[in-house]
Amino acid sequence: MKRKFLCGLLAAASLCLPVRAARPVGLQVDGELLETPSYVEEGITYAPLRDLLEALGDWNIWWDGSSARAVSEDASLSAEPDGNRLTINGERYACVVDVVEGRTYVPLRLTAEALGAEVRWDPWLGGAAVTSPGAEHDAMDYYWLSRIIHAESGGEALEGQIAVGNVVLNRVASEDFPDSIPEVIFDDEHGVQFEPVSNGTVKDEPTELSREAARRALSGENTGGDALYFFAPALSQGSWIDASRTYRQTIGCHRFYQ
Repeated sequence: MKRKFLCGLLAAASLCLPVRAARPVGLQVDGELLETPSYVEEGITYAPLRDLLEALGDWNIWWDGSSARAVSEDASLSAEPDGNRLTINGERYACVVDVVEGRTYVPLRLTAEALGAEVRWDPWLGGAAVTSPGAEHDAMDYYWLSRIIHAESGGEALEGQIAVGNVVLNRVASEDFPDSIPEVIFDDEHGVQFEPVSNGTVKDEPTELSREAARRALSGENTGGDALYFFAPALSQGSWIDASRTYRQTIGCHRFYQ
């Protein structure tokens, strides 16, 4: 339901964004997808200022008649559409500042990095991922790990969900698999590795329990041992895994193999 709602927002946004060559894209901060879409124009991602700042922390934000202004405990910002100028902690930047349907949009990378955040382009999201200063985990890793855990084991207890996360992380550490969490999840070199990638459920909103499992797995908690594979006998025969991999344990409805 939430994904359908987001698609509706994106479609609506495409009608009210600047008419030059902009296209709406998603933006997530620390694993949370913002409801207001961002947009890309001439290779630059523009983010809704209020939504971005509120996702990054505790900001007081207001419009003073000619510019958007914001202050937090240790930072200040002003965005001036008429002068196409952004000022962050006293440092001035010449850039496009847009106002669309009453919302102020600013260059994402410039703004976020000036505030100490990290910005990465996420090709699987088709948008940007922002990791806030002091965040416990990389936003893109956490975003996709929590979603694959939810899609594969959302009905399991915490122990079983952490174990699914362990499998993904074990693959990242293995020379036989890609080197990052999203690449492991979306790996299709020898066929799609995870069914939720095929049926699209990997993009569903995770539960708080699945988010907790992802955080614990990323922090080093391990209930899955050295397992690289798993399957649910009630849903799959798992013939290849049974025949070629070493069985380790069963947790909930999943059997885990090295």
